[in-house]
Amino acid sequence: MRSRPIYTGIAILALTGILSAQTPAKKGNMVEDVFKNVQALKGISADDFMGTMGIMSAAVGFDCSECHNNAGTERVNWAADDNAKKVRARQMVFMVDKINKDNFGGRPAVTCFTCHHGRDRPAQTPTFEQIYGQGPTEPDDVLTDMGGNKTAMQVIDRFLTQIGGGDKAASVKSFIATGTSIGFGGFGGGGTVTIWAKTPNNRSTRIQFAKETERPDSIRVVNNNTGWIKTPLAVLPIYQLTGNELHGAQADAMMTFPAQLKTMFTNLKLSTPQAISDLPGPSSQTTQEKSTGIGQDRLVDVVQGTAGGELVTMYFAQDSGLLLRSVRYSSTPIGRIPTMMDYADYRDIGNGVKLAHRITFAWLDGRDAIQIEKFQINPAIPDAKFDTPDTLVK
Repeated sequence: MRSRPIYTGIAILALTGILSAQTPAKKGNMVEDVFKNVQALKGISADDFMGTMGIMSAAVGFDCSECHNNAGTERVNWAADDNAKKVRARQMVFMVDKINKDNFGGRPAVTCFTCHHGRDRPAQTPTFEQIYGQGPTEPDDVLTDMGGNKTAMQVIDRFLTQIGGGDKAASVKSFIATGTSIGFGGFGGGGTVTIWAKTPNNRSTRIQFAKETERPDSIRVVNNNTGWIKTPLAVLPIYQLTGNELHGAQADAMMTFPAQLKTMFTNLKLSTPQAISDLPGPSSQTTQEKSTGIGQDRLVDVVQGTAGGELVTMYFAQDSGLLLRSVRYSSTPIGRIPTMMDYADYRDIGNGVKLAHRITFAWLDGRDAIQIEKFQINPAIPDAKFDTPDTLVK
């Protein structure tokens, strides 16, 4: 058992990542069009396949080298079946698929994580600490409305009031934000960040690294129709979003503008309150944040809704009313892909609206901690800034 998996660069293809030459995924390409020797996960888009590999990595606590000989070097052959763990992983995918088809109508009710929980070999015997101690604390992905006097919309309305009011928030139609970023574990740390955003769901993020790091730009682009991810030093360095991950990226972009929270969701519900805390890792807390409890356990109101087919859970601090976290879930054949955004350091951007100046974006292959230093409000932003990574840097 590995106590904690490492997800950097090529590690996203941990178990069955079987890539052909570094060919960008094109619109409409299925995984079998981009990767070699795919047997167990055919029929999904290449971008959803990337996230699916992350699920498998997280479930068993592995990185690429566990299942792919020479991973991390130029000698790796991703398509080879010369590692017994990789072959076994493929067999397990077929097993999970059969369980779900035979018992749950094909719905991915059973996933890799159902049994493994971060272990390479699932635990078979309960411990007495589990029997007589505190029970599992992980909430379900799909939450239940708790009913009562308070509603999900009231929680959102309070948030909008706390950041300056719904009308003022709605007056922000675009912005350009600049700051710095620290990757997970300092990987590529010190990057310069620029975020271009325009309603309803256009957003581009570019992280530029110092020349001495020899790292190209990291870029995420999404617009009304499509999106792109360009990641330096990755096995698939650039690919287009065409599947569920596209809908998730569009939901993230819409949430960039808080006023849209009132209209972008369906099936809104308010669930049972929870306590959350920051993930361990890079932090740039201000003195104000520390004095108000950011980074400590916070009691939150939990609101869940659906946007573009994506399940999104939002966590609003009960003391301040501010949005502290959102987690969205994209569906795959072996479970949901979680993507998390943490929000902190809310400050006036210059027009009476308070937006988060610290954003931590965490996904199954890494994490960026972004500290925004300046907002430019309602600038004219050319559509080309939301087209492709190449047009973004021109």
